[in-house]
Amino acid sequence: MDETVVFKALYDRYITPTKAKRDRYLGIEIEMPIVNYNGTPVDFSVVHKLTEAFAARFHMHPDGTDDEGHIYSLKDNRTGDIFSYDCSYNNLELSLGKGKDINQLYKRFKLYCFFIQNFLALYRHTLTGMGINPNRKINRHVPILNERYRMLFHHLTSYENYTHPEGFHSYPDFGMFCSASQVQIDVEHSKLVDTINLFSMLEPVKALLFSNSVMPEEEGGLLCVRDMLWENSMQGYNPKNIGMFEETLKTESDLLHYIAGTSIYCTMRNGRYVNFKPVPVLQYFKNPSLTGEFWNGTEYEAVTIEPDLSDLEHLRTFKFEDLTYRGTIEFRSCCCQPLSESMTVAAFHAGLFEMTSELNHLLSRSRWLFQKDITPSRLRKTFCSCIIPPHISRLELKELLLRILHLAKEGLKRRGYREEWFLEPLYERAKQLTNPAKQYICGLHNDIPVNELVRRYAVID
Repeated sequence: MDETVVFKALYDRYITPTKAKRDRYLGIEIEMPIVNYNGTPVDFSVVHKLTEAFAARFHMHPDGTDDEGHIYSLKDNRTGDIFSYDCSYNNLELSLGKGKDINQLYKRFKLYCFFIQNFLALYRHTLTGMGINPNRKINRHVPILNERYRMLFHHLTSYENYTHPEGFHSYPDFGMFCSASQVQIDVEHSKLVDTINLFSMLEPVKALLFSNSVMPEEEGGLLCVRDMLWENSMQGYNPKNIGMFEETLKTESDLLHYIAGTSIYCTMRNGRYVNFKPVPVLQYFKNPSLTGEFWNGTEYEAVTIEPDLSDLEHLRTFKFEDLTYRGTIEFRSCCCQPLSESMTVAAFHAGLFEMTSELNHLLSRSRWLFQKDITPSRLRKTFCSCIIPPHISRLELKELLLRILHLAKEGLKRRGYREEWFLEPLYERAKQLTNPAKQYICGLHNDIPVNELVRRYAVID
């Protein structure tokens, strides 16, 4: 297929939607681990009862059913809210339909969480606000039995057939115990490239404030193990598919060529997912055909397919700043937060989205942060490892965090919805250079039982 045809298709899918005149909305997706206080695996029968009760209480209709007839997704067509399970029935996700006022979104989130928590408490289960399920070693890591999650798990477990420059980790089931907090915000075409560059520079700071993913026994040196889980898995087989943009984008063409260099690893034919070795987009469409495999109901079967432009619908990347086909930027690097602080992620990004000029000016005057050839991506890895490089003053770092939070607060004031209060927990984190991951590890060192920490992170005001 001619490259110009592919680039036009990419442009139409990713760039054109940003040109539409529209109000600025945001959408929030929060994944939360389910924990069984009895120290035994999550009881999936309890999960299925919860789904039925939730559907009845909030008048949501089934939007996805697995191969055994269990509902894994519910939707409210009026609000756009979705109740679902991510990868497995150990991980519950609440996706809040697009809105302008974070207060209104939080009101619905709290209502849902109160109902869920009260129901789960009857069975000594709970949701909690952690990026890694503390019972991951106990739970049954079985993918939801549907086309998408069966394909994804098959893809992730195929790592043994490939090599990775930094080596693959041995947790191909990480999606079943890993939880994120994500926000999508409408972006204007004229600000697209600058916004991606700016927020990419901000990623080290976000690691300091939002890290909340620890695996103390296996990966004890990491505060945000989620980064490593994605980067050193098949999702990171092509490093362009995950993490940060390593180079500053200068033009829209740079962005388009970057997307063209990301890899596609699945598509659908006749209602079934076909999985194959990750192939960069341009190379994929140069192939007259390629061989993949699909689940035929009993086993995986080889199949030959011909690339089609509609396959771009299945291009799945996991960039920290991910341009979507909706004309939004999805911010994907933050862990699930303690439930009472769930809206900190959305408020932080929404506020700074209003203050991009001021934020750019502040970061341009803070080049000391990246001295000695330390790139933003390397600095984020360093902060995720609970290390502050010797060239960085802790006092200056605190001051920078507080200035960034001040800009976020001013941006929220500019939005006019009285959302500033959502940032309050972040001020305390900045002053102490701490985050939920550090607090969790400190709790373990002080012999606080895991169930008590789970309870604390599960509280919602």
